[in-house]
Amino acid sequence: MGVEIERKFLLCGDGWRQQARSRQRLCQGYLCSSVERTVRVRLAGEQAWLTIKGPTQGLRRAEYEYAIPAAEAAELLQLCQQPLIDKWRYLVWLQDQLWEIDEFLGANSGLLLAEIELPHEDAVFVRPDWLGPEVSAAARYSNACLQQHPYSAWSAAERANPQD
Repeated sequence: MGVEIERKFLLCGDGWRQQARSRQRLCQGYLCSSVERTVRVRLAGEQAWLTIKGPTQGLRRAEYEYAIPAAEAAELLQLCQQPLIDKWRYLVWLQDQLWEIDEFLGANSGLLLAEIELPHEDAVFVRPDWLGPEVSAAARYSNACLQQHPYSAWSAAERANPQD
């Protein structure tokens, strides 16, 4: 079974920008989005994927990802719930560990998230000084939730209390 173990953090500064090795524009949408499962279509230039994820249990969830033709992904995005998630993804390598920094656009503009995928839930990782509060357990920071309740619609209280 495919498994994703991921930790997610807000950012507290732009120090990561000098360490970013690449940047790619991602557009993604959800054909199905619920607590039990999500079915995502992601398009990144000429590459595309269909991803199925199961329910989150702690930091772990089932994940299956398949490459699909970019033209088909563009068609599938038309069937997805709106608005689509639009973001820049930056890759930052620190001591052989990959951080993915997402800078959201559109309805989620202003939100920056850092993610690291780990081999197991207790894995040790380098915690760079540009990491802010951890939001791994806060469901509203998942891309599927951001599609349904964009960052631009969040109240001041939601923005001020990231772990809630």
